[in-house]
Amino acid sequence: MMQPLHGITVLDFSTLLPGPLATLLLAEAGAEVIKIERPGNGDEMRSYTPKFGQDSVNFALLNRAKKSIAIDLKSASERARLEDLVRNADVIVEQFRPGVMKRLGLDYETVASINPRIIYCSITGYGQTGPKAQVAAHDLNYVADSGMLALSTGADGAPVLPAALVADIGGGAYPAVMNILLALQARAQSGTGCHLDIAMADNLFTFMYWGLGNGYSAGQWPQRGKELVTGGTPRYQIYRTSDNRYLAAAPLEDKFWSNFTEIIGIPQQELAGDDEKAIARVAAVIAQHPASYWLEKFQGREVCTSLVADLEDAVADPHFIERGLFTQTLEGGETGSIPALPVPVCAAFRKSHMAGAPGLGDSNAALLGDQ
Repeated sequence: MMQPLHGITVLDFSTLLPGPLATLLLAEAGAEVIKIERPGNGDEMRSYTPKFGQDSVNFALLNRAKKSIAIDLKSASERARLEDLVRNADVIVEQFRPGVMKRLGLDYETVASINPRIIYCSITGYGQTGPKAQVAAHDLNYVADSGMLALSTGADGAPVLPAALVADIGGGAYPAVMNILLALQARAQSGTGCHLDIAMADNLFTFMYWGLGNGYSAGQWPQRGKELVTGGTPRYQIYRTSDNRYLAAAPLEDKFWSNFTEIIGIPQQELAGDDEKAIARVAAVIAQHPASYWLEKFQGREVCTSLVADLEDAVADPHFIERGLFTQTLEGGETGSIPALPVPVCAAFRKSHMAGAPGLGDSNAALLGDQ
């Protein structure tokens, strides 16, 4: 099967995580991705540790199967060398603050004047417009500003650090890919491209659909740590066992809750009415036995309860191994090989083998004619 993005050329001006992950997904589906980097150091992520080959493992995971051009975008003569690539590209992905690409003469209006078919994707924290458009921030700031960080709290009532870079990935990389694909489809019908304004903070609100619905329709805005999926019920909770392991219990529906309460030996009616007392009651029972005891009790019963696995244990889970999540490999020269990053591109659309990450400026000769 020909890959769905075969023949699509992407110029990637982005660095770090959101843009590079987005273009990795496009590369997985067959696009040719040309990474535009600054001479000398390239993408800042190349310098991170631990190393894998000549660059960081982070860079290697996010930039496999791409090409690299090292060029000084602050030099007008150097930028002019990109004109042929810009004229023939299908997609541009950039991640600078609003106005930077305009100062470089590579903004959407300028590019579209020589390539009207270009899909130009700008990924920023707060979007191209608005009072916060120029504010310096990172994932944690976007999660805080959107109201998401306040939803879940620790035992002391303070917000807890998210375990995932949800704004960078869920608010940036994934929406970027989604909208690039939509824009390519629209271009197939209209013949012209467009400018995509991907704002990571904006896109976090989708994750809180339930809170928005409750707030707008009934004035029931979420209370910190008190809602159905944020720690306010015994039916969606993390419980500590006697051997200091943790059970993630999510028996939300009545049939699952009935099974759960039967197994732990507490009549349902004794857990009704006061959620805080019910949580404490269930926690006290779970804490009486080790995780192995509860896993044996729950085995074969529909209770929606799992042991909280460490990442090292999770990648060794027979389920994920059978699913083939870690069968693709990434070569690191003398460093050896490691599993490639699993990405949400169906196996039918991916190559069975993909090249590793490029060295800085590896494609200068092939694409720019450098000697």
